[in-house]
Amino acid sequence: MANVVVFDVIETLLDLRALDSDFAQLFGDAGAREQWFQRVLKTALTTTVTGAYQDFGAIGGAALDMTATLRGMRVSADDKRHLRAALTTLPAHPDVMGGLERLKDAGFRLATLSNNPRESSEAQLRNANLSAFFDQMLSAHDVRRLKPAPEPYRYAAEQLGVHVSGMWMVAAHGWDIQGAARAGCRTAFVDRPGHVLSPLADLPTVTGPDIEAVAVRLLEQPSE
Repeated sequence: MANVVVFDVIETLLDLRALDSDFAQLFGDAGAREQWFQRVLKTALTTTVTGAYQDFGAIGGAALDMTATLRGMRVSADDKRHLRAALTTLPAHPDVMGGLERLKDAGFRLATLSNNPRESSEAQLRNANLSAFFDQMLSAHDVRRLKPAPEPYRYAAEQLGVHVSGMWMVAAHGWDIQGAARAGCRTAFVDRPGHVLSPLADLPTVTGPDIEAVAVRLLEQPSE
């Protein structure tokens, strides 16, 4: 049984829906939050596929401008600063602490791997009272290649001192699961509402509706 488990952060551990009220205030429509985040992901994936690199925070700002343009609006520098600050105070999903505690008590080593720069993800996890669970909080920014490119997953394995095949990647995004699987990781998909795996992608080893369920299923995996 691989005993190193690496978690994606946004939507996997932290609840992005907490920004709905901020987007409702800014755009008059809470649904703009989902539109914005889909543009964040699309821009990040395009950047990665084309071999370029942009800081994930800059991508978030550009996606906000695009969302505003589509709605015939503009966002100010103050609006962007407010949303950046709100992103650092996202709450954990209610299932997260219980699942992390279960894995930690069973002797698993836990880490995170985010596309956000390290300082941003560290602030998010600290403000959500999750930092103490993790041995390391890693960032794709350090290799200047965003997930789902293979380099961030291999970098995480190197930093954690394991072969990539000895590392679980846990995520609520199918593209993250696919990237990790292609890099050689074992994978666990968190099947949160609104998320779905592509039928064309590699299937994860483990699937569960939340972190607690995934933790139980990781504990059931046979030893290697």
